[in-house]
Amino acid sequence: MSLAINVFKQIPDPNVHLYNTFIRACVQNSHSLLAFETFFEMQRNGLFADNFTYPFLLKACNGQSWLPLVKMIHNHLEKYGFFQDLFVPNSLIDSYCKCGLSGVKSAMRLFKVMDERDVVSWNSMIRGLLKVGELSEACKLFDEMPMKDAVSWNTILDGYVKAGEMNKAFGLFESMPERNVVSWSTMVSGYCKAGDMEMARMLFDRMPVKNLVSWTIIVSGYAVKGLAKDAIRSFEQMEEAGLKPDDGTVISILASCAESGLLGLGKRVHTSIERIRYKCSVNVSNALVDMYAKCGQVDRALSLFNGMSKKDLVSWNCMLQGLAMHGNGEKALQLFSIMREEGFRPDKVTLVAVLCACVHAGFVDEGIRYFNNMERDYGIVPHIEHYGCMVDLLGRGGRLKEAYRLVQSMPLEPNVVIWGTLLGACRMHNAVGLAEEVLDCLFKLEPSDPGNYSLLSNIFASAGDWSSVANVRLQMKNFGIQKPSGASSIEVDDEVHEFTVFDKSHPKSDKIYQMINRLGLDLKRVHVVPKVNRTVFPMHRWKLCFTHEQYDDIKEGEHHPEFSSWCQVTLGIKQEKQPARPELGSRQCQAPIELSQEELKKVAIAVQNEDNDEENNKQ
Repeated sequence: MSLAINVFKQIPDPNVHLYNTFIRACVQNSHSLLAFETFFEMQRNGLFADNFTYPFLLKACNGQSWLPLVKMIHNHLEKYGFFQDLFVPNSLIDSYCKCGLSGVKSAMRLFKVMDERDVVSWNSMIRGLLKVGELSEACKLFDEMPMKDAVSWNTILDGYVKAGEMNKAFGLFESMPERNVVSWSTMVSGYCKAGDMEMARMLFDRMPVKNLVSWTIIVSGYAVKGLAKDAIRSFEQMEEAGLKPDDGTVISILASCAESGLLGLGKRVHTSIERIRYKCSVNVSNALVDMYAKCGQVDRALSLFNGMSKKDLVSWNCMLQGLAMHGNGEKALQLFSIMREEGFRPDKVTLVAVLCACVHAGFVDEGIRYFNNMERDYGIVPHIEHYGCMVDLLGRGGRLKEAYRLVQSMPLEPNVVIWGTLLGACRMHNAVGLAEEVLDCLFKLEPSDPGNYSLLSNIFASAGDWSSVANVRLQMKNFGIQKPSGASSIEVDDEVHEFTVFDKSHPKSDKIYQMINRLGLDLKRVHVVPKVNRTVFPMHRWKLCFTHEQYDDIKEGEHHPEFSSWCQVTLGIKQEKQPARPELGSRQCQAPIELSQEELKKVAIAVQNEDNDEENNKQ
């Protein structure tokens, strides 16, 4: 593009055709401002734009800030009589609809006064209404359409799906006069996002024609749900069908793996990439680094990152986030220094990762310095995420008063994450008085969130204030608020298992509970040792830490999901398999469990031997 700019500047007297060609090139290469500068230069040189110039300029307008320029072009089009060509007002409607709610209102005014409309006019207007969440208005317009094409049906179908109206979407889908691969893929995607993989698969299997997008949707859907074996099987079926995953497919599936922690599928996709490609694009490499980092394979992520021949800012951000989220704060800050030395300018995502690294490394003063200087050094105004990191940093460091002052003085409205982070720090340091003030603010934002009440109860319990604990429990009962069951998940042999309290749905429930009972027998033989805000129960084989509330639950016979997850590790252990990775997902039920795999294997063998003895006795 730089060469084209130099050539164009050397032309002594460009005509309208040359100006149009250059403006179009600017728009196609995302140089929108240069396109308008060229347009204004063209006017200064006494040349009049034609019916090709304005549609090129309109394509450059995308976003609320471009609305004044769209209105300016609208005035020019009316003034010079270009509305006779239907292509021009259609382009204008499309551009208005890209400029937010105000733009959509302007588009609707234009649409209503148009002498002639074609199916493109109707489709653009419906798409614009859906973009700003006006589903009912879009449906009314759809019903009024004199003639509908496949785009019309698919547009309104997509509107229902994005609004989560799957029953209405299915009704419309069944009544469509003609369905193409987009229609089918939209429905499959909708059911995947709704978590109904059975319905998604049923429709997917009914599809007369499947393309790469369809396969990507179903594989990603299984991955997000944690159904690793189904995801891997579908990915292999896609390859057997002769479809090679492109960058979009690979990135989408890897993002799903990163979201749900499916390391097995991520590795399978990585193997496929290495088999069919000589080298990965930067975007695919970034997705791989992100997937391995979020799945806990930080060393593998770092190895891939170091092996990248070309890196962009996203590459550095992925690696920084991966190191920070897994407690490698010092390494993350070292990497940040290298990044700056190589000439990369950090963005707001980078600074979130840096502050997060300071949190996990305990570098309070360094974190404060980065935060205070981010606007001066990098031109980045602190966002809510940066304030959240700072509250966490100060809170963990025991500087609760500073954290509270920061929340009170921040120019943004504190959200539940900010107050929740401060509350967690109060619990960590037994700051009961401040915790009550923070909870008042949380209750105003989330009056019915059971997590807030549970946290307050635990803080009082940690301070030994049992009467206040009873009052909180009574309040929850009076308001009809129940604490949701905690859940934990774990991936064993490419399959994710999720457990909740009293869970009996797992096919290995009987064996899992046998193992839990064995742990319970050990628990009965140990004494109670208070420690800060937890009660610690040292065991001769396992170390398990529980809160007071958790200990009460265990005494009452409740089985916590962490037990179930770890017992599933034991029952699923086989030789030459990747280590199982537990995800302890409950906010109120965070019990760190340190277990030796050798010990787990012994228990598993004992259970399996008992099963074998039972089978032999039956025979």
